[in-house]
Amino acid sequence: MLEGMKRYVQIADILVKHGFGIVVDELFPGLPGYGLKLGRGEVSPSLSVYERIRLSFEELGPTFIKFGQIMSTRRELFPPDLIGELSKLQDQVPPLPFPEIEPLLDNSLPGWKDIFLTLAPYPVAAASLSQVHRGVLADGTQVAVKIQRPGIDEVIETDLLILSSLAERIEVISPDYRIFNPTGLVREFAGQIRKELDFTRDGKNAERILRNMAEMEGIRVPRIHWNASSRRVLTMDYVEGVRIDDVESIRGMGHDPVVIAEHGFAAYIKQIMIDGFFHGDPHPGNLLVMQNGDIAFLDFGICMVLRPERRETFIRLLAGIAETDVEACLQAFADLGVSVSDEDTELFRDDLYILLLDYSDYEVQQYDFSKMSIELSEILRKYELHVPGELMRLLKVIGMVTEIALTLDPSFCFSERIRPYLDELVKEQYFSYDTLKKEISTGIGSFRTLLRIPDQVSSALKKVSEGKVRIDVVADDLRRLQETMDRSTDRIMVGLITSSVVIGSSLLLLASGSSIVNVQYIALFGYGTAVFVGFYAIIHAFRVSRRAEFRRR
Repeated sequence: MLEGMKRYVQIADILVKHGFGIVVDELFPGLPGYGLKLGRGEVSPSLSVYERIRLSFEELGPTFIKFGQIMSTRRELFPPDLIGELSKLQDQVPPLPFPEIEPLLDNSLPGWKDIFLTLAPYPVAAASLSQVHRGVLADGTQVAVKIQRPGIDEVIETDLLILSSLAERIEVISPDYRIFNPTGLVREFAGQIRKELDFTRDGKNAERILRNMAEMEGIRVPRIHWNASSRRVLTMDYVEGVRIDDVESIRGMGHDPVVIAEHGFAAYIKQIMIDGFFHGDPHPGNLLVMQNGDIAFLDFGICMVLRPERRETFIRLLAGIAETDVEACLQAFADLGVSVSDEDTELFRDDLYILLLDYSDYEVQQYDFSKMSIELSEILRKYELHVPGELMRLLKVIGMVTEIALTLDPSFCFSERIRPYLDELVKEQYFSYDTLKKEISTGIGSFRTLLRIPDQVSSALKKVSEGKVRIDVVADDLRRLQETMDRSTDRIMVGLITSSVVIGSSLLLLASGSSIVNVQYIALFGYGTAVFVGFYAIIHAFRVSRRAEFRRR
């Protein structure tokens, strides 16, 4: 409790220092009694409000830096200038001396001195949650060892409690800010950063992407060494290379940056649209180009998941963007739960159409998916639409990948490069073996439902006979009811027969593959019969309906 109160005071002091004293008065009532230095602060008149927010986050430490980075992905919620400042947040801190991290190694990885032949005392990289040391395993393997900063989990848990209480208070004292969903943002962020603190999950993410990328040309994912890893220590193959945005160094190694761009783009398309599990932080520092030209992926603390039905929707959205198809985009948004009010629907449709039309007219070298996604976010913010966070993160990742591709290949055009992949993915969605099995399964389920109708009717009649159901029937309507029941029974029987023929023919095709020609002919004959019966049923139903209407006249 005392530590939490000290942290409250520290946060309030930093906010006051950067000119947010009024905010502190609202959010921290009563804190001056705990030693808060409520002064005018050290605000430079040349700094904007958004710059001061960024500086406050940087001084508040790792939790707030990472929270600001999460906020920077929600372009549909926050003003562009604030997003621009939050995007500048850097997760870089001075490294801890090796003696300070040795106790953590002793507790988290007992016997580490026998596991490593050597472990460099000076880190090659340092961040707010961890630092990376180069080492050599007992068998001579060169490795990178990611070690969590001691006590960082307690600091983050305290900050998360404070952030959560602040978000709740903001929604109480400023109801207008509920549109930004502060409590939801904090809850989402808390789940993500807790996952990042678990290095075992980090390693599992790396192994999953390693399996998924096994057949990809020009892609490298380092192996995890579990005998030298724990929840707070992660050991993987050491990878040497240059940042993927270092074009001159890539050329100096004798590699074509255009080829590198194509390999990286293809890898991310596969991860996102096929695997549904993708590297969520494509920062140039996390993508290295090795001496042999392979792209090495690093840092798997942030990985994202797309369920199959979500992937299908995102594919349709991207296809709509690439093809300037407003209706496809609107349908995809609707399937994602993005609801536009009736009075704004036409205005939203017009704004979206103008955006897509503008970018469809650009020359190849002018097309910039990142800018287009930013403008799309502005439209979503304009109409105060609630958009799933995963959509905005996905657009951010694709935008970052596109920016890297443009650095490597200035002629790179997102719409042109994505179209072949989308065409193939759409075909896969509608014409694949898995899709056929799914449709057959759905048909079988519907068939079983139809078969249960007689039992349900029998049950209903039994209740009627027992007097448990009261039915008021007008005499004039009795004949119409009987006619309707007769027609419905006929249609159900025709539907059952037709469904049975279609399902049976499909099962024959699946069972035979392409090896049994006669079975295929039988299946085709079954399909033809089903089509004939279907047409006959439609024509018959139409004639019966006309006769009934004529009799009523």
